[in-house]
Amino acid sequence: MKTVLCTFSPFWSRAVLLHVLLVSSLEVCGGQNENGLFSRNSFPPNFVFGSGSSAYQVEGAAYEDGRTPSTWDTFTHAGKMLDKSNGDIAADQYHKYKEDVKLMVDTGLEAYRFSISWPRLIPNGRGPVNPKGLEYYNNLINELISHGIQAHVTLFHYDLPQSLEDEYGGWLSRKIVKDYTAYANVCFREFGDRVSTWTTINEANVFVLGSYNLGIFPPQRCSPPFGAINCTSGNSTTEPYIAAHNILLAHASAARLYKNKYQAIQKGITGISLLSYGFSPLTNSTEDIAAAQRANDFYMGWFANPLIFGDYPESMKRNVGSKLPSFTPYEAKLVKDSSDFFGVNHYVSFDIKDYPESLKIQQRDFSMDMAIEAVSDWSSQAKGAGLPDVFPITPSRLQRDLEYFKQVYGNPPVYIHES
Repeated sequence: MKTVLCTFSPFWSRAVLLHVLLVSSLEVCGGQNENGLFSRNSFPPNFVFGSGSSAYQVEGAAYEDGRTPSTWDTFTHAGKMLDKSNGDIAADQYHKYKEDVKLMVDTGLEAYRFSISWPRLIPNGRGPVNPKGLEYYNNLINELISHGIQAHVTLFHYDLPQSLEDEYGGWLSRKIVKDYTAYANVCFREFGDRVSTWTTINEANVFVLGSYNLGIFPPQRCSPPFGAINCTSGNSTTEPYIAAHNILLAHASAARLYKNKYQAIQKGITGISLLSYGFSPLTNSTEDIAAAQRANDFYMGWFANPLIFGDYPESMKRNVGSKLPSFTPYEAKLVKDSSDFFGVNHYVSFDIKDYPESLKIQQRDFSMDMAIEAVSDWSSQAKGAGLPDVFPITPSRLQRDLEYFKQVYGNPPVYIHES
């Protein structure tokens, strides 16, 4: 397995959390030496340790220097967060990036994975580049590189320009492919001489489910009885599949642009990030084993299969039916082999039980289409870890996911982006 990077997100505070993240990384990603202790020498020389963040969680300066609202600004200012918080100030990295980079140096980080705020760089989602936004990202990248820290960039971490959501529905429209590709082109052109690792979409599978099935993320679309909250619009039975399809096309379009226009000169790579759950069958029954495979197909294969093989998993096509968009021959060719690497995020694990009864119900969302029951004993997983069990450390499940990628998808390069 070509696992070459381990980063951790989100980057909520500064020195304390950076230290915790680095210590945690040694537990999650590596092995002990002969004295039972972890050190940098426990890992191969080309293994890179880093930390990660997202623009809305850390930048702040929400109304400064030409930035326009993203869907997350709209969401938080409508009071949708449980604690009524917003990202207006956040960690104030927009003003304190030099302090943050110094903390990274003090912590010993070798890479920093951050996302670019699309509405800061291109305020209306398309059109002129904001010179102040361009200046900020150039300054951040230069500060990182001057201290020997690799800059790894995520192009989209859930914060779509609100103007594009208002104009045509954002990721539910094929129009997003053209606008996203133009935005990616600006990033490649302006920063690609110093950035060699590009993640097109962060946790694509979680984004579409949270935004279009459960309605817990902006644009908060869902439909009863499936949403986790009372959404005012949306269709949980169809929209997650539509948004995912458009994300795949946008990713592939941007990745092909990079390969054709920039890669020969800049020598960089493009990939996509997915959340994994370490699915295992609850029992050794044939039904539960098949259900666990189906869960992997739905959560990971939903994106990985088209990117590796050019089409959705057969189990998805069978269970989802006509709700699942299909690729034209041109689209399948565009999407296949368009990811140089996969980013894997892993926080929790589930055991899977077969639940075929859900397929007898005519109106189904993503979870019911899977026809599974997910079981997790988080307390027992976290026992003895010495850390809060909100995200219990389960290194064996992460290893299982990495082995799964190796066996099923031909051993592609993998970055452990979050854990």
